[in-house]
Amino acid sequence: MSAKLADFGGWDMPIEYPKGVNGVAGGTLAEHAAVRERVGIFDVSHLGKISVKGLGAKEFVNTMVTNDLNRISAGSAQYNLFCNDDGGVIDDLIIYEFAPDDIFIIPNASNCAQVASDLSAHAPAGIEIKNIHESFAVLAIQGPDSGKALSAMGLDLNLEYMSFTKVTLPVAPEIGEVIICRTGYSGEFGYELLPQWNQAESLWKILVNEIAKFDGRVCGLGARDTLRTEMGYPLHGHELSTDITPVQASANWAVVFSKSEFRGKSALEGEKASGPKRVLRALKCSDRGIPRAGMNVFNLEGQVVGEVTSGTFSPTLKIGIALALVKPEIKIGNDVQIDVRGRMSSASVVSAPFVESHVR
Repeated sequence: MSAKLADFGGWDMPIEYPKGVNGVAGGTLAEHAAVRERVGIFDVSHLGKISVKGLGAKEFVNTMVTNDLNRISAGSAQYNLFCNDDGGVIDDLIIYEFAPDDIFIIPNASNCAQVASDLSAHAPAGIEIKNIHESFAVLAIQGPDSGKALSAMGLDLNLEYMSFTKVTLPVAPEIGEVIICRTGYSGEFGYELLPQWNQAESLWKILVNEIAKFDGRVCGLGARDTLRTEMGYPLHGHELSTDITPVQASANWAVVFSKSEFRGKSALEGEKASGPKRVLRALKCSDRGIPRAGMNVFNLEGQVVGEVTSGTFSPTLKIGIALALVKPEIKIGNDVQIDVRGRMSSASVVSAPFVESHVR
């Protein structure tokens, strides 16, 4: 579809689709607007897939992640952080429970092998870990009309947020069983569809045809990044990493300290008690500056107080926005400055998300 491709985690990924759908122009700004206002689809099959099976699979995985899997049951999913012993984040991922002895994990592309390896190294006898990266594709349909588009395909779903089911598409039973999840990374109502890898192209073509009926767009990583940044969603390697803990990343909501054990618990408890040396804040520019990752953040006295981890032009707000790791004394409501290529850009510290979430 004439996508502009670039390397991402070792995969050639579409950054944008300038030609759009059926002759209607695309590009990052148009793709972003389509998701916020109507519907868009993403091919994010680069995301990893890991299977954990065996008696006690759920209990084992629960000892390795920060959130509490006992809060979900079969047919539900949960956002989680997979930390090392020092509390650094090896990856953030979504965990799906098919059954207590059948757990399905979707990590980030470049971290899939590491997560699978670490799980295997810690797994007790009887627990089978498989890296099934190329067993399933992941096609995300996001936006307020995503449900309507699936209904037009014969799927009338009544899924709660972070729940999933398996279906056969009435319009294409030959594709076979597809996992459909009420999840996504855009901040809008939407779904992620997981067909078998060899059926991905067939399902993609169906989705392209259906979204065209709603003036939808095919979308690349450019829009995916502007959408997630507007929501304040972290991207591993930017807001989370082995050097950035959940405590620093303001992700304590995904850490259940009352659990008896999880990897990195002791280190994170210590950091929480003493207070982190840096914290993640949302910054909204008040001028024409467009912040980018790696730019320094200054207080009004001219002292460096942190660094931008993600920055972009917000297509919704029409201003520059950023996520930044800064000193804890930088609070919501404070004014700061960002060094945008040698020019100081004024910004305010605000609460994330930058725009209202519609995931539910």
